[in-house]
Amino acid sequence: MQTIPSQQNTSSCESKPYKLEDWQGANCSLNQEYDYWIEDVEGEIPTNLNGTLFRNGPGLLDIFGREIHHPFDGDGMICAIAFSNGCAHFRNRFVRTEGYCAEQKAGRMVYRGVFGTEKPGGWLANAFDLRKKNVANTNIIYWGEKLLALWEASHPYRLDPNTLETLGIETLDGVLHKDSPFAAHPMIDPGDENREPRLVTFAIKPGPITTISVYELNQAGKVVQQHDHRIPGFAFIHDFAITPNYCLFFQNPVSFNPLPYLLGFRGAAECIKFHRRSPTKIWLIPRDPSQEVQVIETDPCFVFHHANAFEQGDELIVDSVCYETFPGIDHNLNYQEIDFDARPPAQLWRFHLNLKTKTAQRDLLVERSCEFPFIHPDRIGKPHQCIFLAAAHQPQGDAPQQAIIKVDPEYGEQEFWSAAPKGFLGEPVFVPRPGSTQEDDGWVLTLVYDADHNRTDVVILDGTCLEKGAIAFGTGLCPIARLHLKHHIPYGLHGSFTNERMKYEE
Repeated sequence: MQTIPSQQNTSSCESKPYKLEDWQGANCSLNQEYDYWIEDVEGEIPTNLNGTLFRNGPGLLDIFGREIHHPFDGDGMICAIAFSNGCAHFRNRFVRTEGYCAEQKAGRMVYRGVFGTEKPGGWLANAFDLRKKNVANTNIIYWGEKLLALWEASHPYRLDPNTLETLGIETLDGVLHKDSPFAAHPMIDPGDENREPRLVTFAIKPGPITTISVYELNQAGKVVQQHDHRIPGFAFIHDFAITPNYCLFFQNPVSFNPLPYLLGFRGAAECIKFHRRSPTKIWLIPRDPSQEVQVIETDPCFVFHHANAFEQGDELIVDSVCYETFPGIDHNLNYQEIDFDARPPAQLWRFHLNLKTKTAQRDLLVERSCEFPFIHPDRIGKPHQCIFLAAAHQPQGDAPQQAIIKVDPEYGEQEFWSAAPKGFLGEPVFVPRPGSTQEDDGWVLTLVYDADHNRTDVVILDGTCLEKGAIAFGTGLCPIARLHLKHHIPYGLHGSFTNERMKYEE
């Protein structure tokens, strides 16, 4: 790997690599559902890149003209980019959830949002309305021949993987029921010569005592193991990490005051308070439910996402993206006017968890603001040498994500590709090259909003070297291929790639 060259501190307004109005361009609804072959391509789509990239995120940022308070309250919209023999097809559809259908039928906003969206009528119209609107907007995964749209506070929705038509609530053969929480961050354990691959996931039921439920699904999509664990205190847990023997959960030091939510003044997520003097607790839940649960404390931090974890002697090692405090939501601030300079940056840290001494040590791996870590799928739960992350272009402070970095967590070396100043991107998804044995031999796929043209591009980078095979494009370098869509896509959350080639009309 090559090391990122030193860059000038860009914290001042004059030296910022972005304009806020450019970033704001993608923060509007995409109401139309499209279905077309992508013909406007710069570079060449690799002919051995075959399969489907699924992306999920909020597609509606207003309900019949009334703006939502935070994008995370937006109705989920699935995008499918299918690659086949050097060609690509695009399709998007909204998840027809109960809430989406009710509001489309009513022609108005009907539900409150978890992140502060209020129905018209002020606090009186919102007080004691505790109905959950499952927006199904956080992740999308294909497993056991089922395509599932996920939102962690409620049940999955099953979709047709070819048409993206909503088929209904997924119960996993009755294991779940309507409104059962089901995490938006399942992990696929690749298995080994002694273990079959499994999808491992969890559910959180928060309260004064929080229940963590762990589920394991076999390759046919059947739940083959389930166990529940009660931990003291309120827990806001979005993601977890796995090893062959453990599930790792970071219990962030936060509390929840429900009164402003109950009385209609705030959304539920706006009632979370971070406690700077309390430790973060790391719960080590054995995947064998007969084994004892352990807890290790570390310095206070807030974690949304983990890159990976693995076992090494008496230690568990986990790489996580940490904030120094909870990046809370200001109820009086429009998310479009966000002050990035006032926000804590997310940074990549490595935790060494000693199982004998019950102690934790952590080391900073990446100072640059970064999020959405992604690794080679075969390295999940195993030692890894490569992490891809979405990152800020500027090296210090918080900022919109405009770059992709590749990090070697052992030696600290990094590679860097940027779409600044007019490009803004989301989660990178790594797709291994068929037959490859090298951990970074494959493609990095991401969606980039192009503020110059008010459209989104599907970008393909070479994982072995982010600038390898670059072609000239505007100023600077372009990736292997840049697929120009006919429209923008609002900033999304998570996605996944399957080698299955979905069926599209020629």
